[in-house]
Amino acid sequence: FAGYISQVLKNYTDHACDGEYVSLRCPHRTTISIQSSFYGRIVPSHQLCPSRYPHSYATLIKEDVACSVGTSLQKMLDECQDRRSCQFLVNSRLFGTDPCPGTGKYLLVWYKCRPNEYKSKVACEDDKLRLSCKKSMVIAIYSAIFGRTQGGSLECPYQNLGMPMTECQSATALQLMTKRCHGKRSCSIYASTYEFGDPCYPGIQKHLNVIYTCDNTPLLLPVDETQPPALSSSSSSMEPVGVGTEMALLSNILAAYAFITENPERAALYFVSGVCIGLVLTLLALVLRVSCRTD
Repeated sequence: FAGYISQVLKNYTDHACDGEYVSLRCPHRTTISIQSSFYGRIVPSHQLCPSRYPHSYATLIKEDVACSVGTSLQKMLDECQDRRSCQFLVNSRLFGTDPCPGTGKYLLVWYKCRPNEYKSKVACEDDKLRLSCKKSMVIAIYSAIFGRTQGGSLECPYQNLGMPMTECQSATALQLMTKRCHGKRSCSIYASTYEFGDPCYPGIQKHLNVIYTCDNTPLLLPVDETQPPALSSSSSSMEPVGVGTEMALLSNILAAYAFITENPERAALYFVSGVCIGLVLTLLALVLRVSCRTD
């Protein structure tokens, strides 16, 4: 679970030169969320994606290190957004008009892996934000924004107090929310400048927007079979028998409790069935006892 969450929260970066394949991939139960993209060249070829032409020929062509395509982000959204994996060949024809013919270009992609099922909550400035998950599930923070976005928020409409409508966001919002809520069943935090600082001009109303998901927690740690046993056979024979019996009983109790919490309806059905069977057997025993006395 920890490895899965670390992959989900991680920011991925991938690149490919002209004539190479770019491949984006996300773990199970997540999809690609493109954050940004660039196609062109802004650094010399000896630093990234060297020219495939001979050096003597390359020197005859003045390399353009200030060219880019404006359709790069939209193309990446069309090809890979909301998919678990995607792969395609990078070339200038894919992005439309070649911005700098004769110059070797490359593609840079920044993306995250978004959970298939996630929740979003918003709290206006100075309000308390509460997050919670069901039993046997914990919170995994995907993104957090504190400040004012360009589009604003429907829950916290912007009130024009003579301040310009500008975008401003706290740089520590995600880190703070992860520290406060990650791995817990429930948590709460105030959407205030005391917690997140003030990233905006004085007087601008802010809000906290958190996207998170709930996932199952491991009830018991898996046994690592690759590790050698801690005790040898001679030392294990010296261990009191009661200790092993108590540990087995404790494991059975934990397993039963985990089953009941995960399947309450089935556990109730088993309980009622057991009670009914017990009553029937008791009734049969009473009938047999009365019949024997009568005989």
